[in-house]
Amino acid sequence: MPPPRFATSSEVPGLAARRIAADVVDGVLHKHRTLDDQLDGTGAHPGLKQLADRDRALMRRLVATTLRRLGTLGHVLSRLLDRGVPTDAPRAQSALLIGAAQILWMDVPDHAAVDLSVRLVQADRRAAKYAGLVNAVLRRCAREGAGLLDDVQGQPLDIAPWLLTRWIAHYGEATAKTIAAALGQEPSLDLTVKSDAAQWAARLHGEVLPTETVRTLLHGSVTVLPGFAEGQWWVQDAAAALPARLFGDVAGKTMADLCAAPGGKTAQLAHGGAHVTAVDRSPARMARLKDNMTRLQLTAETAVADAAEWQPAATGGFDGILVDAPCTSTGTIRRHPDVGWLRSEADIAALSSVQRRLLTRAASLLKPGGMLVYCTCSLEPEEGEQVVESALADTTELRRVPITANEVAGLAELITEAGDLRTLPCHLPHQDPRLGGLDGFYAARLERRP
Repeated sequence: MPPPRFATSSEVPGLAARRIAADVVDGVLHKHRTLDDQLDGTGAHPGLKQLADRDRALMRRLVATTLRRLGTLGHVLSRLLDRGVPTDAPRAQSALLIGAAQILWMDVPDHAAVDLSVRLVQADRRAAKYAGLVNAVLRRCAREGAGLLDDVQGQPLDIAPWLLTRWIAHYGEATAKTIAAALGQEPSLDLTVKSDAAQWAARLHGEVLPTETVRTLLHGSVTVLPGFAEGQWWVQDAAAALPARLFGDVAGKTMADLCAAPGGKTAQLAHGGAHVTAVDRSPARMARLKDNMTRLQLTAETAVADAAEWQPAATGGFDGILVDAPCTSTGTIRRHPDVGWLRSEADIAALSSVQRRLLTRAASLLKPGGMLVYCTCSLEPEEGEQVVESALADTTELRRVPITANEVAGLAELITEAGDLRTLPCHLPHQDPRLGGLDGFYAARLERRP
């Protein structure tokens, strides 16, 4: 594939955003690159620097909508193509996907979606021969697409089949389909605020969830929102904000946050008055954590290290340790729609081995009577419940301290029979689906016996 071209002053408005969106979709589907890699940090698409904020937001919506609705898009296009999507020209595939996503779900005029998709393939050497096909198929999509969507309404086409099979087995068919429906919604913006949640909800045109997270539908760059520069809040899904709260009052306590970046949970502990050491193996992610802590005017010690092998300078153990273990992240698909298409079932076993090592190491760093909270943003029991049960079976030094509904704003549906936290994307429903839902999270609270 030739190097991507960037926008010129005479280029058709919106074409650069769509070209970069096509590059990113190609990166996910054909090169198995994550969205995070392609949109942020040193590996980010070079063309992003030349996009205006409005076009950058459009590009992100194009990518997210395409990947979030990938299964349904495949179904619709299969009905409109006699011979299937061309396999010898990735740009033709991405142009069809992005074009159809605009026609079916985005507030973009059909003629613009068609014209700009055709321009995308015309500019690509391998795809140019399919310009007529793309034009014809997307015009049919504009005429017939709504009816094709009606035919599959309620079917969980946008979840990778291996994941859907697992969720049906673990949560039941009805709940699995409700999860799938929740993952089809564009997520809200969730904020953890330092104080006065009601005031910030009013200023940011949002609402306060029962758990005190502020939820808003504002989109675009968060850096321009009131309170960002002043460090009054940070972005954190409402479910991700729960594990750090399970320690209760942390003022004056020594705490370690393992696998800490980008730092939302570190910020919670530091804001609560704890003496926090944040550990992460990625220098780039740790740099981001430090930037966030500086903006928030909070302090923490930091260490770039593999948490499973980290040797703290201080001896005597910690009062509390938070282990936010690396996982398949299947609970975050609504925010990271590439996850379901990039992960495989084989990843679960490999990651659960890492999680067990981390949990064992963390337990060894606790003081007698110290508290450990283990959590993952995975919906897979092998990365949550089974890791904890294995740890409890392997040692008598740990005991479970059950979580109560009162600790999670009375939301009893978030607590398992064993007393652990298990949030699902379909929890916290709302009359406006855009304001409902949570990331899928698991957390267990363990104490090292005195």
